[in-house]
Amino acid sequence: MCSLLRSSDPIVGMMNMCPVLSTPIDWKETSQAHCFFVDLPGLSKEDVKVEVDNGRVVKISGKWKAEEEIGDENEKKNLWHRVERNRGDFCRKFRLPKNIMADRLEASMENGVLVLTVPKQQLKKPFSKVIEIEEK
Repeated sequence: MCSLLRSSDPIVGMMNMCPVLSTPIDWKETSQAHCFFVDLPGLSKEDVKVEVDNGRVVKISGKWKAEEEIGDENEKKNLWHRVERNRGDFCRKFRLPKNIMADRLEASMENGVLVLTVPKQQLKKPFSKVIEIEEK
């Protein structure tokens, strides 16, 4: 039986082993929020977990099931000639910028794209002030 987690193609093997290549993320900043778009084809929201650690580190994890894990007995006996789609566990972590409200992070998923929206907060600007010196 062939293992779907391995590939004879070195590029596909590298993609499956490298979380950056297997779960690409786009990041867009608007005036109101930071938005992250994560390609997770074939997964539903039940297959994905989103966490925030230490108030600024987002962790996205889950698992792509191989066809041999979800097929019936006849499917399991099939011979695969090429496997290029992602398989197995994945985990991506990235640090959020300072100007966010992590406790208000929202996640949605549509057509295999996870969208994370993190509202921005106004950072306090450093102030300058001339201090008068009193005579005693």
